[in-house]
Amino acid sequence: MKYSLYNEDCIDGAIKHLKDDSIDLIITDPPYGIKGDKLHQHYNREESYVLDGYIEVPIDEYPDFSLRWIEQAERVLRPGGSIYIVSGYTNLIHILNGLKNSSLEEVNHLIWKYNFGVYTKKKYISSHYHILYYKKPGGDRTFNQFVRFGREDLDESGKSKNYSDREDVWIINREYKKGQVKNKNQLPLELLKKIILYSSDEGDSVCDFFLGGFGTAKVALGLGRRAVGFEKSEIAFNHQIKEIDKIKFGGILENIAIPDEKSPINSSKRWEKAEIKKLMKRFDKLAANSVLKGKAIQLLSEEFGRGRFGILNMLKKNGR
Repeated sequence: MKYSLYNEDCIDGAIKHLKDDSIDLIITDPPYGIKGDKLHQHYNREESYVLDGYIEVPIDEYPDFSLRWIEQAERVLRPGGSIYIVSGYTNLIHILNGLKNSSLEEVNHLIWKYNFGVYTKKKYISSHYHILYYKKPGGDRTFNQFVRFGREDLDESGKSKNYSDREDVWIINREYKKGQVKNKNQLPLELLKKIILYSSDEGDSVCDFFLGGFGTAKVALGLGRRAVGFEKSEIAFNHQIKEIDKIKFGGILENIAIPDEKSPINSSKRWEKAEIKKLMKRFDKLAANSVLKGKAIQLLSEEFGRGRFGILNMLKKNGR
């Protein structure tokens, strides 16, 4: 079976259904603890397509709640497994405290910058979330460095796409899904796809303790992973579980280009003066024809059989 999804509280459900060290990757977005069921009053948004039944955690229970669910996440995560927790700043301290009281170790504290925030008049507008990326010690951690962009992939300005993609501030817009039935708050599919590709392999188990709109489960299945998770709201669960069977297992992988990590044939060879002269002449001709630098470097890499960074560095050395 490609998924195991339960209409249960995540703490009780994990104890009941999940074995120790059985999950490869956890991605989860816990309840806000700030009256999340009434957030539309602050965002001034129309919610006729939003499912009822959002279950909030009372603020006075949030510290203990965080300790308890993180304890279960730590237990079920395999040694070397990764966990990503998405959080606003209001209750971030309680989640950090829960992590501090576990054996989990910090890998990155990421920032997700999105495209709109709560409008304010007398203070700065909050338009980001924290993503706490931790690992369970004792095993090898999966991180597929070149799963989205190769080491030689450059943008039009000549900058490394791989380097930019792995910076710790992510700019990913929210998804509006106008006119579609949806959960109260859902993580963008692009954000979930990025995490799952970097931190898991095909066939791995990906768990979400707070399924909500089932985004994690849907993307995990689409990327050929097994989905595990819990959703306490009966309304949300009954709607989304019907959507799960529409997901083609591995279907997203069909539209993903795998970066080519083969080394160019001349990458280790010393540059000869005649080759450098030929490179400069060819680059100047491309530039004269209004070819953007990033595209020119790509073409030159193919023509000269050298890596794009090697081409870029040689151009810099010669004032280009």
